[in-house]
Amino acid sequence: MFEGFSPLTQTLFGTGLTWLVTAIGASLCALHTKNSKGNTHHLLLDGSLGFSAGVMLAASFWSLLDPAISMAKVDLDWGAAAVFPVMVGLILGAAFVGSASYFLPVDWLTSLPAPVVYSGNMQGRYLSKDETSSPSFPGTCSVSHDGMEVVRKLRKKSSPNDDGGGETVNGGTADGYRLDVSHSNHCRLSDLTPRFAMNRRLWLLIIAVTVHNIPEGLAVGIAFGGIGHHARSTLANARNLAIGIAIQNFPEGLAVSLPLNAAGCGFTKSFFLGQLSGLVEPIAGILGCIAVQFFRRLQPYALGFAAGAMLFVVFDDVIPEAQHRGNGRWTSIWAIVGFIVMMVLDVVTAVD
Repeated sequence: MFEGFSPLTQTLFGTGLTWLVTAIGASLCALHTKNSKGNTHHLLLDGSLGFSAGVMLAASFWSLLDPAISMAKVDLDWGAAAVFPVMVGLILGAAFVGSASYFLPVDWLTSLPAPVVYSGNMQGRYLSKDETSSPSFPGTCSVSHDGMEVVRKLRKKSSPNDDGGGETVNGGTADGYRLDVSHSNHCRLSDLTPRFAMNRRLWLLIIAVTVHNIPEGLAVGIAFGGIGHHARSTLANARNLAIGIAIQNFPEGLAVSLPLNAAGCGFTKSFFLGQLSGLVEPIAGILGCIAVQFFRRLQPYALGFAAGAMLFVVFDDVIPEAQHRGNGRWTSIWAIVGFIVMMVLDVVTAVD
């Protein structure tokens, strides 16, 4: 499907594919219903993340690092020092994504003041901790973290001197009551229709996925822009890289849209924000395609950069995210499957 077009057009096709698969992944948030079980969502998301990790690892080697070393050794006549430009590019790529992770920390949950839905029948008003001894409404608010989820709990004391035990009511969507946690001393129950309110964590999730899609788009553009300039810069390698990145974009779209939909956002808005993270790839791909054609001798560095960015995302983001909900073995199995699929894809289609 890519033959006979200019490198720029091929880049648009390749990055268009990566965006399309992101959108397909985002559309699966439609599977979420009020009665959906969290375990099903976790298995789907963690399996997809594991599969994408395996795909990205295989693509980093066969479609990026191996061609980069070969072109530095043969085409640029670096000889035994061919690993140097690739190593420099790899370090720079990892540092680029790492710096983005520094400004968008993973542990943003500890200070999240997000509204959630509460299932109860209390009348709405503000309460301070001093009011917890009141028999009519003895309550305190606490926060617990369960991986990607943040759950607000209302603990109803059985007596003024209770140590906090008794009935615990988890956040839910049964009858439209919402618990707003503004800070540690006050909480409010309001009898409102459940509605979605964008919070800091979800914005950061969207931004983080979008930021790490930039080097993926660059990688596709660099691969297509370098076709014919070096012996290992082939259409097959570029095509396989685009397919590999498209595969790993599937769970990214789902990872954005599913939490949004579960938080109460409608399907249309959840889908739109989920696919939006993939739109940056065509833009980055065009820039990469143009740059590599003007600076051909930088291609080993550029491919190394793309590989470093992808590897850092796998080790620092995808694998930990897929493991922390207790589905480590499930994730590992799908990671191996993803690696094998991408390895077979690269080997079988290695010849144009």
